[in-house]
Amino acid sequence: MLFFSDGSYKESIDLIQEEFYEKLHISKVSPKTTQPAIGDMFSLYEKLQLEGHDFAIALHLSSGLLGTVECAQAACEMTDFKVYPIDSKICSFPMVKMIEIGNELFADGKDVEEVVSSINEITSKSKLSFIPASLNQLQKSGRVSGTQNFLSNFVDIKVIISFENGKPLMKEKIRSNKREKINVTSLLRADMDNGNVPEVAVFNCNNAPDAEIWKKELLPEFPTLKVQVVPLSICVGVHAGEGTTGLSWVTY
Repeated sequence: MLFFSDGSYKESIDLIQEEFYEKLHISKVSPKTTQPAIGDMFSLYEKLQLEGHDFAIALHLSSGLLGTVECAQAACEMTDFKVYPIDSKICSFPMVKMIEIGNELFADGKDVEEVVSSINEITSKSKLSFIPASLNQLQKSGRVSGTQNFLSNFVDIKVIISFENGKPLMKEKIRSNKREKINVTSLLRADMDNGNVPEVAVFNCNNAPDAEIWKKELLPEFPTLKVQVVPLSICVGVHAGEGTTGLSWVTY
């Protein structure tokens, strides 16, 4: 859920990518994000039960970003419908893979406990590192201090933020955007050397042109790698900021 000064919006329902960035440009106050209301979750679980479903697997954005998992667990206790809340410990592309793999396992006849266990294993094998265009939006959302932002802009330092144990951490401070991309690509290369990485997502916050360039740079070095460009969720874009790019993958 997104909150601008003129009201609240549900991502992809009340507000799509293009509309979000248009509002972000003209908004004098930085938007806020929050997890869905517990009542909305409870209503959804009841609806699924009435429709005849036996259970639901609820895959949520990392608890290091929002408290959705805790809210889902509380909603579960309010109903006798069986729900399996999962903390993805990440966001974006790996969550899509978790859903795809879960569906494949069900199609192969696996029971729900096996599927949930497999998805939980994937959460520890998912990687995501991104390069904010600036720290301005991260500062507005409270993710970095004003001092950090000032120093970054003053000396033109770029940063790399990576997910570790479900939390986005500032890992590197580099003066060149080109060197940042080399650094993030080296993380991908290391995982490819140590395991099977069949595909990678180049994600972006309203910055598809730069993401496409990064994709073209990856293909010659990794000719067997499936590379796709994907937009980052606008709820995450609130904090990462417009112009952000990064890489995300799952190691098998």
